Amino acid sequence: MHTQRMAVSVSVLALLTLAACGTESGSGSGDGSDTVQSDVPVTGVAWSVDSLTVGGKKTEAPAGSRLEIDPKGRAKAGFGCNHISADARVEGDRITFGKPVSTQMACDETIEKAEKAALAAMDGEVTAKLSGEKLTLTTEGGDTIALSEEKPAGLVGTRWAVNTLLSGETATSVPADLPKERVPHLTFGEDGTVHGNSGCNSFHGKAAVEGSTIDFGPPAGTRKMCPEAEMEVERAVLAALDGPATYTIKGSTLTVTSKDGKGIGATAAPAKSEGTQEHG
Repeated sequence: MHTQRMAVSVSVLALLTLAACGTESGSGSGDGSDTVQSDVPVTGVAWSVDSLTVGGKKTEAPAGSRLEIDPKGRAKAGFGCNHISADARVEGDRITFGKPVSTQMACDETIEKAEKAALAAMDGEVTAKLSGEKLTLTTEGGDTIALSEEKPAGLVGTRWAVNTLLSGETATSVPADLPKERVPHLTFGEDGTVHGNSGCNSFHGKAAVEGSTIDFGPPAGTRKMCPEAEMEVERAVLAALDGPATYTIKGSTLTVTSKDGKGIGATAAPAKSEGTQEHG
């Protein structure tokens, strides 16, 4: 991959379709009949957002911030709270974003600042410049988004913090105001198990991984009652971890989807000691 990109370095937008390459498992490429047209083949690389500079003011991106452009020309960005999306037309080293839209969750001040900067920068035409594994998108007015190529996290042994609940084509952010100890998370073990917290209770169970699928066994765990918002999140998480499911990893983001369309999106989080991982 790196050799191929060196050979076509003049066309850095080959790196901007972030859905296929950088996945640990699963397929990210289609038949090419409905993909963005650009000067070179558009392949997938996951990018993390490092910082945004708008109006001369630099904003450091929160940990886990990401930007991706899929093969059909849809850009998506996330900073840990709302989902930002926009149409994106790729031509040579230029990307033209349509008017970005965002969900309307209330976020903490740091995340809101990054989201506002992204909405301003992802509006209109930008120029892409690649330097090693660093990518800079620059607007005509001089605003910039600085990104780094993500390496795919490993499924096993990573502490995955759940931030998105999926139901068919609908994606809902986990409420940003959940107590930190109630933010759902899960960790897969080398022995074919999974453990974590589902939003209120701690749980553990079987998780047999084969190829791009995970077969979850019935989970066991604590049985405490929490406020309804936390119980609602817990029910959604456990519904996704029930029976066979498919998974993909793009950079630091894990997506798990069951056969009935229920699923979760999670981000690799720094490992914690066993004494602080479980809350019940």
